Amino acid sequence: MNQTINLSLSSDEIEMLVDALEADMEGYVESAKEARGNGNRDEVKTFTEAATRIQTLMSKLQDLVEG
Repeated sequence: MNQTINLSLSSDEIEMLVDALEADMEGYVESAKEARGNGNRDEVKTFTEAATRIQTLMSKLQDLVEG
């Protein structure tokens, strides 16, 4: 499933993806906070990992636009 895909996007399209990912990441961060408040360590770990993976992808995309 970790297949590399080549894709051509405009800088505007990349910025749209970054915006969508940012909104998605915020949802995971909020879910992690709620899970932490409920003492559910497994969910905290899952949501935190998801937010971290999204942040990594966002950084890669932002580097393409800023570079």
